[in-house]
Amino acid sequence: MYTRREARDRALGLCYEIDVRGLGVEELLAELPVLPDDPYTIRLVRGVEEHGADIDALLREYSENWALERMPVVDRALLRMATFELKYVPEVGVGTAISEAVELAKQYSTADSGRFVNGLLARIAGEVRAAG
Repeated sequence: MYTRREARDRALGLCYEIDVRGLGVEELLAELPVLPDDPYTIRLVRGVEEHGADIDALLREYSENWALERMPVVDRALLRMATFELKYVPEVGVGTAISEAVELAKQYSTADSGRFVNGLLARIAGEVRAAG
């Protein structure tokens, strides 16, 4: 069983692969030699797919002068996962969702990604958590 931090890391890899290869979640999972053994990893990946249109609409609305398609793939995957948590997983605190995404961005993406992810998710959190 993974910690939630490890589950997010694993889910990031899966979301990245889904985006790059243009696959669906179930198609990718069927290809894996071993399924992730953590339900939270699967919850994140399936949640991003299930609510993808809504999540992408939020990202487009709140990213200022930055098209979703032009974002680095890692950033896009992280933003989708954290936005899913902010909007659909109320037991995850705002600070936790944002800080975990920022840490993963610093680890796997560009030098400026942490700041970008933090700012965008803070704006989205103000909207989706305030709205309930």
